[in-house]
Amino acid sequence: MALTKTIIIDKIEILYFAAGYPVIQVREATIISENDVERYRSFHRHVLPPDADVSGESNDVQAIAGVVFTEEAKAKYAAVQAAK
Repeated sequence: MALTKTIIIDKIEILYFAAGYPVIQVREATIISENDVERYRSFHRHVLPPDADVSGESNDVQAIAGVVFTEEAKAKYAAVQAAK
């Protein structure tokens, strides 16, 4: 009986808010398998705003952030945060 735990990023989404800036939502799946048969799967999500430090994220998330977190997106996000 060999139990294994695997964590994978199974979904990366770009969401746009009405204020005009994007965020990246990352979903991680934790999979518990026994003898290569999946027994359990759970999910965890986290959201990255335009001013997030993405250096600890996967290469895929970093690449997407490099495209969608433009200076314009960062400025719109900063303006919304300043208005709060």
